[in-house]
Amino acid sequence: MVDSTLQAAIKQIHDSAHKLVFEFTGAGSLALFQLHSIAGSSRTILEATDRYSAPSLVDLLGNIPEQFVSRETAIAMAAQAYRRARRLAAPGTACLGVACTAAIATDRVRHGEDRCWIAVRDSTGVSSYGLVMLKTARDRQGEEQLVSQLLLRAIAAACNIAASVPLDLLMGEQVETARVAVDDPIARLLDGTARMVLVAPDGTPLANQPVVGALLSASFNPLHVGHERLAQAAAAMLGMPVTFELPILNADKAPLGYAEIERRLAQFRWRYSLVLSRAALFVEKAALFPGCVFVLGYDTAVRLIDPRYYGGAPGRDAALAAIRAHGCRFLVAGRVQDDAFHTLDEITISADARDLFMALPEQAFRVDLSSSAIRAQQAL
Repeated sequence: MVDSTLQAAIKQIHDSAHKLVFEFTGAGSLALFQLHSIAGSSRTILEATDRYSAPSLVDLLGNIPEQFVSRETAIAMAAQAYRRARRLAAPGTACLGVACTAAIATDRVRHGEDRCWIAVRDSTGVSSYGLVMLKTARDRQGEEQLVSQLLLRAIAAACNIAASVPLDLLMGEQVETARVAVDDPIARLLDGTARMVLVAPDGTPLANQPVVGALLSASFNPLHVGHERLAQAAAAMLGMPVTFELPILNADKAPLGYAEIERRLAQFRWRYSLVLSRAALFVEKAALFPGCVFVLGYDTAVRLIDPRYYGGAPGRDAALAAIRAHGCRFLVAGRVQDDAFHTLDEITISADARDLFMALPEQAFRVDLSSSAIRAQQAL
């Protein structure tokens, strides 16, 4: 039975609009039961996993931790839980990654301390809570109860809930707490507080980092050899680096969510840098990346000068003028459509905008691949 004070706190957690993924090992199952015991847990809990065996925890972390019950392990578990929550939750949801790793009273001889580490990761950082319990002062159920109290207190704090959560400490026991700021640039990009995110080949994301050189913008669904060879040919012709750019907003497609962004980012891991942006149109990209050359295919160039994307020809002309003002230009590669290879020369461009466009010669680049054809083949 959950006492009335704890019931009130859990109800406020469920009413807080936060959603969480919970990863735990060694203890924490009682907290999960208590969260579920109060109506409304479906508003809070996205997923919970008991990593009771060492291989399960290693699978979550991707490596063997130096210590299974430590602040570092709890923080690493919370980071994975937070990423999972972001993937499962609807865009704009306040997400938490909650983790607990513990060693509590058992039926075998264990010489170490009875202790737990709890971590809660949100969009701005991670809070950690460590507790060493007086050994033999409680039985296993009593220690599980205390760990669960601390877990619920940590979750309530992350949900900005002032309701009291009891914590039955004994004389000499105290909770060690810490808060470390951790940025989530992708979450900030999704909510509009970051303009762009540069993701390094090792996966490190940095918000609002300057990008110089040329940009190859595409959906990368999937990344294929055509993209790679186009980047190489453009770099050779322009004499500057080419960075891949993935817009999370697109004039013709639904916005990308956190899970889909991570899926596409995985293709670049340990291979290339990639910049994420909210710029659906090239006029927006020019404002974000002044002085850059945009590398694109024939089909994209046709859409670029299509007045319907700008509300008419005057809007299109104003956008091209703005792109010029930002010092940007376009390098256009040919592409096969309807069994014919089409190039920049076939596109009608007004005289006052023609100098914004350069052609990448067919002899420098031609790869007759399309992402849609690759996806169709993969679906077979």
